[in-house]
Amino acid sequence: MIVLLKDNVASESPEGLNILRYLSARPGITPKVHSISGTGRLLTEIYVVGDTSTLDQSEIEHLPGVEKVVRVSRSYAVIGRHKDDTRNHGFTYNGIKFDQDCFLLFAGLCAVDTYQNAEIMMRALHDNGQQCARMGAYKPRTNPYSFQGHGATCLPWIFELAGKYGIRVVAMEITHDSHVDEIMSSLHDSGHPTGVMLQIGTRNIQNFELLKSVGRQNELPVLVKRGFGITLDESLNATEYLASEGNQKIVFCLRGMKTNLGDPHRNFVDFAQVPVVRRLTHLPVCIDPSHSVGGREIDSSSILDLMHVSAQGVIAGANMVLVDFHPHPEQALVDGPQALHINELPWLIEDLNIARRAFVDRLELSRRTHQE
Repeated sequence: MIVLLKDNVASESPEGLNILRYLSARPGITPKVHSISGTGRLLTEIYVVGDTSTLDQSEIEHLPGVEKVVRVSRSYAVIGRHKDDTRNHGFTYNGIKFDQDCFLLFAGLCAVDTYQNAEIMMRALHDNGQQCARMGAYKPRTNPYSFQGHGATCLPWIFELAGKYGIRVVAMEITHDSHVDEIMSSLHDSGHPTGVMLQIGTRNIQNFELLKSVGRQNELPVLVKRGFGITLDESLNATEYLASEGNQKIVFCLRGMKTNLGDPHRNFVDFAQVPVVRRLTHLPVCIDPSHSVGGREIDSSSILDLMHVSAQGVIAGANMVLVDFHPHPEQALVDGPQALHINELPWLIEDLNIARRAFVDRLELSRRTHQE
């Protein structure tokens, strides 16, 4: 059960405290407070944990300060979209809005190798009107002898370059909770020239202790990638670990499934599930075509497979696209074969915009159809 409080009613207000006292007095019930601060408003939700079958929904709804009560319809209570809950969730971070209406491109280096390559990428993004980037400092690798990123040593100049070129949010994978401390410390020391979206990679989606640790901090938002070998439901339940610890600034990313059924692509593309995630949760949905396709194959129309699958996800309603680029893909230390060239950035941006306009047109058609 979720108790939704009225706008700007905080849990510490007299109404909020009265609601918490009411719930705590019921046997076997534990209330957990989650607050979301938006532009000029505060949204507070109380998640009621325990046997809620004995609670009188009508009685709770009549308590001062309560907007409505929602019965939880699935196990991922916090991130789930439940019956009768139609509010537009989302969050704003460092001036960038993330919700199911936004559309953002995060392009950049899968693994940062040199200052020069990072600057070339940041400058290209700036010149093409982009405010977000991907920049990998920590890289989990299958082979222990492969390049695993520069780690904390490259953070100061990544953040410096991001600030120089107006990049407001950098997506950066982490593999250990100590990386969060390193990132936050480096951001502080550099004067916060940019923001960071932590990324939980597909290998760590069921690293529950890492998820809980990242969820306990509320400063940095989190991009969670679906597990490459588990079900969508299992991945969403894993994502719930973040939200249950208090961090609701979450984006969920589809990145393909590990199976030879997707050959010749690197992974079986799962972007048809974009609308499924939008329906089951209130999270913004990201797609990662680079790790889904895993190459630069091109069809008889001279369109890259990567652009085809990106369009599929965007036309289905994806809110964010995560794409690998590199100034010299043949020299890249990580995933060079799938990286796009810098001069292909304008092409990708316009191709994605075409697909986004198609999605918007589909929405309008749906509205007109249901109004008739």
